[in-house]
Amino acid sequence: MEDLPEIVATNLRKLRRDRGLSQEELAHRAGIDRSYLGNIERAEYSVTVVTLGKLAVALDVPPAKLLELPDRHPMRKRLVR
Repeated sequence: MEDLPEIVATNLRKLRRDRGLSQEELAHRAGIDRSYLGNIERAEYSVTVVTLGKLAVALDVPPAKLLELPDRHPMRKRLVR
């Protein structure tokens, strides 16, 4: 599941942008450092479940939303039936 950091990064960026939030504002709302958020959004760091939860609360989405596979992701065919 080495794709997970990239999946989280993609979903996180999309949700943040959809809400019109800067990285700084989202990081503030989630109580994390802005540079750490940037690293997560670039898939340079894997997010912990605690941080995933903080980000989900700050974005007002269930944590699972950050882990959703994109429609065209190759793993989708294997996992979603």
